[in-house]
Amino acid sequence: MKKIALALSIVGLVACKKQAISLKFLNEYIVKDSLQIDSTVIGGISGIDYYNNSYYMVIDDAANPRILVADITIQKDSIKSIEFNKLIQLDTASQFSKNHVLDLESIFVDKGLINLTSEGSIRYKKDPSIFQVDFNGEFKSEMTIPSYFKATSEAKPKHNGVFEGSSKGIDGKGFWVAMEAPLEADGEEPTFHETQSPIRITYFDNESKEATKQFAYQLEKIDKPAKGNVNLNGVTAILEYEKDHFFVIERAYQSGYGSYGNVVRIFKATIDDTSTNILEIQSLKNEKYISLKKELLLDFSAIQSQLTNKIIDNIEAITLGPKLSNGNRSLIVASDDNFQVYGKQLNQFLLIEIEEK
Repeated sequence: MKKIALALSIVGLVACKKQAISLKFLNEYIVKDSLQIDSTVIGGISGIDYYNNSYYMVIDDAANPRILVADITIQKDSIKSIEFNKLIQLDTASQFSKNHVLDLESIFVDKGLINLTSEGSIRYKKDPSIFQVDFNGEFKSEMTIPSYFKATSEAKPKHNGVFEGSSKGIDGKGFWVAMEAPLEADGEEPTFHETQSPIRITYFDNESKEATKQFAYQLEKIDKPAKGNVNLNGVTAILEYEKDHFFVIERAYQSGYGSYGNVVRIFKATIDDTSTNILEIQSLKNEKYISLKKELLLDFSAIQSQLTNKIIDNIEAITLGPKLSNGNRSLIVASDDNFQVYGKQLNQFLLIEIEEK
């Protein structure tokens, strides 16, 4: 029995060791201001995915929803160049487009189709959506979303706080979608003290096109002093890198700091046997549940001095990059520069090494 117990302990330790990771910043690449493709400005990059040797990026521009396709050249563990070579315009004449506000926030390509999330417009009673288009931008299908996500639901989703991040599922059978901010029925928005601020991360099944499970993820409080009237924190991107293990980007933004108002962190979030499936819970405020386990992997303030003008920009996109020279996997993250309507921002791409311990 002792030998069996020892063997099981060793297996457990090996499993834990395999899951222990850290993130290391490698380099930064800035795309020039006002660069254009097909008479449209390159900017507003809110999601990125690697597919068939190309990088697909979604542009956050409700007036002109579109997708960029690019080549990112990495040499000697550094981003050397980014070449934008194709623009995909979404078909805004389809009935689906006419019925929705296409405020696009994330993208992934799977099984020959482009999957997109949109925050809709809660303010104007337009539902958020999750849908698919082909490589010509023509609408193909949409997912059925739980009723509490709808614009007029009693759960009261926040305007610009709904479907912000998405990721292909490691199991190949579905995908994950993350909110940016809590439903009013679930908790408070993060502030300067600890709060219950859970967002929902939902798994959608490819075949049924419906949600089949969902978990809560707690947002961090805001640490920097207020200088203006905007002080918020939310999830901007997720990536499942191993089954039930995610990279989650939290981005706090505070007005009054000019180009230095962003606090960006990447956490590891994990579903385990204790995590509560909250799919059928209409409001989390009065329910007992166990959120995803989370661990801070990278606080961008630690690399701020190495960035252009020491700016940590509005990081909203994440994807797995190529293997590095030492065999380790990499991440590429990118910023949404809001087309610089709020002041000086950057089209910022960062290469990050995934170090397994």
